[in-house]
Amino acid sequence: MKLPNTAHTSRPWRIHELAGDFELEDVWALPTPGGPDDFSRLVHHIATGNDSNQSPAYRILFAIRWKLGALLGWDKEDTGIATRVPSLRDRLPAELRDAPPGPAFQSKPFHSVFLTQDEWAAEIANSTVHAIMHIGWVQDESGGYRGQMAVLVKPNGLFGKLYMAAILPFRYLLVYPALMRTVERDWQAQTA
Repeated sequence: MKLPNTAHTSRPWRIHELAGDFELEDVWALPTPGGPDDFSRLVHHIATGNDSNQSPAYRILFAIRWKLGALLGWDKEDTGIATRVPSLRDRLPAELRDAPPGPAFQSKPFHSVFLTQDEWAAEIANSTVHAIMHIGWVQDESGGYRGQMAVLVKPNGLFGKLYMAAILPFRYLLVYPALMRTVERDWQAQTA
């Protein structure tokens, strides 16, 4: 379920001190009910999951995106982290920088930035944007816990802003609904 931006901005997340120059694009409640100690399971699930469980529309959309990126050079090595943009790890305070950044992704082009007991950030960059996926573990209204995802972006100039505007309807109509269904199905399968 989409949440208001304040669901992210009102919390004392560490990401706020690192990403003040990023725009908060979206905030979502993840369908991952659990207890106070289930955050590491969610992080592992996201980092090791693959898109093969996604809907055909989701897979086709991303196949088109990656093919366009390859044809137009959007995802070249020199457009990514540590080449076009420095990693957010360079901004970390010592206690986060000296800690493990979090898990390596198995099938997604993200890089873990930092991990705490209730917060995880990962980044991706290409010629269109530098983006952050922020995952938090929050207490819900019923006293249980669930994941919360925020997407923060720094578009790369006018082209990046136009790209983000162009993909907006696809994100809301195809990407996020399919992602939420898959997360819920996989989470329930893990807890069964």
